[in-house]
Amino acid sequence: MGEPGAPRGLRYAFWGSSGHAKVLASLVRMRGGVVIATFDNDASARPLDGVPLYIGRAGLEAWAAATPARTGIRALVAIGGQRGAARLELQALMVSQGLVAEPLVHPDASVCATTRIGAGSQVLARAVVAAEAVLGMACIVNHGATVDHESTLGDGVHIAPGATICGCVSIGDRVLVGAGAVVLPRLSVGADACIGAGAVVTRDVPAGSVVVGNPARSIR
Repeated sequence: MGEPGAPRGLRYAFWGSSGHAKVLASLVRMRGGVVIATFDNDASARPLDGVPLYIGRAGLEAWAAATPARTGIRALVAIGGQRGAARLELQALMVSQGLVAEPLVHPDASVCATTRIGAGSQVLARAVVAAEAVLGMACIVNHGATVDHESTLGDGVHIAPGATICGCVSIGDRVLVGAGAVVLPRLSVGADACIGAGAVVTRDVPAGSVVVGNPARSIR
């Protein structure tokens, strides 16, 4: 699954410079690493303390041209919410400039040795990823969320704080599971679906759907 921690001395570059970037920067520092650059498409974005900020693809390319020794610099996309496609695109862009996308796991998360975690995925504090679960690339399992045994997350999935994916669930690419939502065992959620905060999913969710409530019902 790749090295989930952040061995001391590792250098990181983030795409994104707002709230989620602050969370990841704190985690990187906790693990002894350092954030050396951030990138953002928003020209009004504010830099992290002491970290230079570059705007857009042109900013990334200018930074790369001025940083020839990029070997081993880790790339993380610090963009949450229902923006899985953007996370995947930006991660690929950073990798194209010679950065390395590897998973990052908080030391207070519980991750079973039999899990597989894809490139650039993030497992935050008090999250649980149980036996034989599989996370795709550029996923976020946010604070206090659970991905139970043998469940599978596609690429670009975001499991928001406190959400629970029960055992043997299949989550498609770019899905957002809102804060505190529950997906019951052995169900399937199609690509690009959105599960509202606090929803309880009791049946399969078609691709592209938005479901809310308890039991969850489709509103799109």
